[in-house]
Amino acid sequence: MLDIRPIDATISVAPQIAPEDIAAIKAAGFVAIVNNRPDGEEAAQPGGDAIRMAAEDAGLAYTAIPITHAGFSQPQVSAMAEALANADGPILAYCRSGTRSCNLWALAQAQNGADRDELTAKGAGAGYDLTNLRPLMDAVASRG
Repeated sequence: MLDIRPIDATISVAPQIAPEDIAAIKAAGFVAIVNNRPDGEEAAQPGGDAIRMAAEDAGLAYTAIPITHAGFSQPQVSAMAEALANADGPILAYCRSGTRSCNLWALAQAQNGADRDELTAKGAGAGYDLTNLRPLMDAVASRG
């Protein structure tokens, strides 16, 4: 069951998707997919290459920015900011639960100068608590 959680008009996040979900994702109006889950995190998860091929076959852009248990790095935040800037419409980002995708979106937006209170509120609206991410959002904003 596809569980798409809108954050705002530009991005939604979701738990793990499968290649067979791509048609529904495209039908929902998404133009790009961002994969924030490393391959092999769980034995049964679909590989990123299978999702990439299905996305590209459907005419969707695909970007892989895997986030491991090690956390977020500046190159990952910058890559997400670039994916957001380059998208020609709404993006669907996914990971195991959607949390890393939401967090990475918030960090990328903070780096670009977005209001951190507004980002926290948007995350909460999608079911994600970004309170503990606030110090990191503040840190990337000061570097932005």
